Amino acid sequence: MPLPPEDRQLSPHTGWTREHWEVTADELLAAVRPYASPGHALIDLPGDRPSWSGRRSDGLEGFARTFLPAALRIAGAHGADPHGLLERYAAGLDAGTRTPTSERDLANGDRESWPPITDRGQAMVEAASIAFALRLTRPWLWDHLDKPVKERVGGWLADALHRDPNDNNWHLFPLAVGGFLAEAGIEEKAARAAVRRGLERIDRFYLGGGWYTDGRPRAFDHYNGWALHLYPVLHAHLSGDGDLLAEYGSRLATHLAGYAHTFGGDGAPVHQGRSLTYRFAATAALWAGALTGHTPLPPGTTRRLASGALRYFLDRGALDAHGLLTLGWHGPEPRLVQPYSGPASPYWAGSAFLGLLLPPDHPVWSETERPAPAETRDTVLALPQPGWLLQSTADDGLVRLHNHGSDDQPADTVLPDNPHYARLAHSTATGPTHEGIADNHLALLVDGQPTERGRIGFLGAGDGWAASTWRPRAGGRELPGVTVTSLTLAHGPDDVRVHLVTGAASGTPVRHGGWAVAGRETEAGPAAFARADGRLSSELRALHGFSAAGTTAVPGGTAYGSRALLPFLTGTLPGDTALLACAARLTGTDGLHPLDALGFTVEPGETWRLSIRWPDGTARCAYIAPGMVSLGPKG
Repeated sequence: MPLPPEDRQLSPHTGWTREHWEVTADELLAAVRPYASPGHALIDLPGDRPSWSGRRSDGLEGFARTFLPAALRIAGAHGADPHGLLERYAAGLDAGTRTPTSERDLANGDRESWPPITDRGQAMVEAASIAFALRLTRPWLWDHLDKPVKERVGGWLADALHRDPNDNNWHLFPLAVGGFLAEAGIEEKAARAAVRRGLERIDRFYLGGGWYTDGRPRAFDHYNGWALHLYPVLHAHLSGDGDLLAEYGSRLATHLAGYAHTFGGDGAPVHQGRSLTYRFAATAALWAGALTGHTPLPPGTTRRLASGALRYFLDRGALDAHGLLTLGWHGPEPRLVQPYSGPASPYWAGSAFLGLLLPPDHPVWSETERPAPAETRDTVLALPQPGWLLQSTADDGLVRLHNHGSDDQPADTVLPDNPHYARLAHSTATGPTHEGIADNHLALLVDGQPTERGRIGFLGAGDGWAASTWRPRAGGRELPGVTVTSLTLAHGPDDVRVHLVTGAASGTPVRHGGWAVAGRETEAGPAAFARADGRLSSELRALHGFSAAGTTAVPGGTAYGSRALLPFLTGTLPGDTALLACAARLTGTDGLHPLDALGFTVEPGETWRLSIRWPDGTARCAYIAPGMVSLGPKG
């Protein structure tokens, strides 16, 4: 992608300016143009697998998800449209709504018609992007459409007001449609009702502290930023509703205070949750805060985080040879793609261009970049609502997320573990393993097969710690009478993981995986140690209850590289109540103190007393019993 020269004076961390964002948007939109249908209604991107909604729906997705960044680009330029985007999207609105069809494939020569909006159908999702795009470009597009086209487009969109969404962030899609239709004078009563209904529904998901769960009891991930905060805040902003913006904007500002700590010094968002192929959509909430004034971040920090994330992916192969976003993370990675995603799904990332609505002289573009939170100092930050403990180190810019609260499990059943939610830890530099030994997971081995974590019972999070309880599962069922109480303590680049296992049979084998590091070249060290590309290393050391250590190759690698190594520990439970503990390290810094310098002692009892002395001399005391954890003060 041809880009302007870097400006290291204005942007000392990324070199990127507003012009880089404009050129990137233009290039992404130009790359999809050859795949548009003759009438521009569908953008049928190449790919070896359609989504479960079918190829026609995927073509609508291509139209809608590129229409939004096109609208942001044009609105940010006050209607200037040198590339003729408005003409093509206007033609697509006309052609797509002439004869909507339920035919899933592009059959019978019909390469233009959109699918209808149905209950829990994908077209409802795409209608929201179209509605926001029409709202943003109304003076230059909608207001110039012929009346019959307006009636057809309005009628197609209005179906979203009367269909049932999935019970999660989908409630925001009728809200987005309703916001536009109410302003356009189309089914105004139903449109305003859809807005109210959407806000009422997501209010049920709000747990305070700036965090929503995405419908399920404990489903925390990037949807907080790129949907659950973005949609109501953008709607309130476009509506000019000050009271609504104050309410949802304050939630956003609270969210950003913690969320800003999930970006690494290299720009990477933390690799956790679903729809990770949306990549730099993770920046949309940052821009929404700057756009509305509801952010705790200085303007230079907002731009540094956003430009860092966009550049992170573009520098690491997110685009294919044709300039198209791939289904994956760096490059293609089928294992992190959900069945609902098709070739155009990655263009949800278009919401990242929200910052272009801010004029060039706005401080977010004109002030000098400031360091990201992960670059300023070593930090351990508890986020009690999602049950997370964030740990970052300034020397290498790595962010580690210790997970004691997000499992994405439905309320009425327990599904097999999803590695992007069920792991004890995630980071900005590692991805989960999909085959072989599970990373960042304690498994009991039943007939040689590892147990799963299942539903996570959050116990608490505070100064340097987080804890949870869970019941190991094998063959889709809980192990009878077996519970695990888990505690993570973090300090500097290191963390200690403690597991109190009750009810397991004597002689039960156990295995604990560490961080899986990937790259072009990997090397295994002694015991449980691995290094990737000579810079990123992972180490695991037994503190109590484990008897052996090793390092293994990860079949197929991870999203960060096809070659990966994983340190692990093994042991055998004595029966009744057993305590397991290990120290873990993920670092990109050489010359650190040896992990052996960490001190750890145990005093058994009904409540076990744990004493930790970190290598810098800081001491911590913890108490753990089945279903209970408490911490003493730092010493």
